[in-house]
Amino acid sequence: MAQLEKIFLNDDENKKLERVFINELDKLDNKRVMLRGWVHKITDLSHIVFVKLRDKSGIVQLVCDKDQIKNIRLENAIEVIGTKCENEKAPGGIEIKVEEIKVVGKTYYEKLPFEVNSYKNKATLETQLDHRTIALRRPEIRAIFKVQSEIESAFVTYLKERNFEEIHTAKIIDSSTEGGSEMFTVNYFDRRSFLAQSPQFYKQMMVGAGFERVFEIGHAYRAELHNTWRHLNEYVSLDVEMGFIKDEYELMDLEEGFINYLYEHLNKTCKKELEMYKIELPQKVNIPRITLNKAHEILLEKYNKKSPLGNIDAEGEVLISKYVKEKYDCDFVFLTKYPVSKRPMYTMMDDEDKNLTKSFDLIFDGLEITTGGQRIHDYEMLKENIIKFNLNPDDFDFYLETFKYGMPPHGGFAIGLERLTMKILKLSNIREAALVPRDMKRLTP
Repeated sequence: MAQLEKIFLNDDENKKLERVFINELDKLDNKRVMLRGWVHKITDLSHIVFVKLRDKSGIVQLVCDKDQIKNIRLENAIEVIGTKCENEKAPGGIEIKVEEIKVVGKTYYEKLPFEVNSYKNKATLETQLDHRTIALRRPEIRAIFKVQSEIESAFVTYLKERNFEEIHTAKIIDSSTEGGSEMFTVNYFDRRSFLAQSPQFYKQMMVGAGFERVFEIGHAYRAELHNTWRHLNEYVSLDVEMGFIKDEYELMDLEEGFINYLYEHLNKTCKKELEMYKIELPQKVNIPRITLNKAHEILLEKYNKKSPLGNIDAEGEVLISKYVKEKYDCDFVFLTKYPVSKRPMYTMMDDEDKNLTKSFDLIFDGLEITTGGQRIHDYEMLKENIIKFNLNPDDFDFYLETFKYGMPPHGGFAIGLERLTMKILKLSNIREAALVPRDMKRLTP
């Protein structure tokens, strides 16, 4: 009878236990805990068995006997009840002496597509992408998206603190924002439409609608015929548009402020993830600003590198970053004053040289991550510029209408989320920074 009372008492106690995450263990006063996660590794020492349990927050060592793990295999989803103990040799200095293990998610594989628990990831990137959800079980791969999530959080918080409002704009559109050659077409109820390359028109329209300061985190689509380490056909764009600005330098100040805010935020929230990739973020970033013409001169004089007319190519981005790192000890550089011919029809011309624009790119460690600038806000000037670009203003009536009713000076920029993530963590391929990447060859998973 006493034994039955003990069993019922334990059942009642187990029901009262609430699941805790592994990274919360060191903060708990109570010794008895319930954990849930996946079986990461099993080490059988004949007299005792160590099981590494993995959840989204970390890995902890379980101490079991053989009977407790007889039906357990790698990647089983399990629930564990046990007692927390200190052990300097265990990961994180804590281990769990197991009372009870319950399988809550069975496995049905014959062989894993690759090792999830190995010290080094030996699978090729293509194999990892073919089995994306399995690859994401590796802590260092999932860490990429912890960092990416915190980039988005910092972006939202930074802008909201500066009186920006978040918006969500249409991704199926009737006309191209910046030209139709790189647009994906969509059959929209027997009408030809497109997937948006950016929310550019809409975010300008919302400035004019009275929001004044807006931002959006949304997908963008570009049918570029590239299949390189730096290109995606579907990516996430961090877009900003601000009204009542003085000039494009105000926008560069805003973005530089965001980079500094972001680094401080990541140092607080992603210390473990940054350590996984051996990344040390600087405490302060002061970003140099160099005109495109000056960058061309530097590339030619220092590296004998000729640049394409009115632009800078991939090799030029790497070399100008090398120059800036050596001279200014900075991983970033703003390139300014791009020619009118290389910017969209809504870009404001420079005050001193009408062949140039009040626009910029931000290069981060050899890769362009941002394009931005001041926009034309005068209705007649914008309409005239549309015609200069051999476009028909009638096709842009929905966009131009807002400019008839007092559009303030405004501008903005867009940051490629995957590119920013890739460069912060020094990844070798942008697909590593896309949760489910879409490129020229990949439509699944």
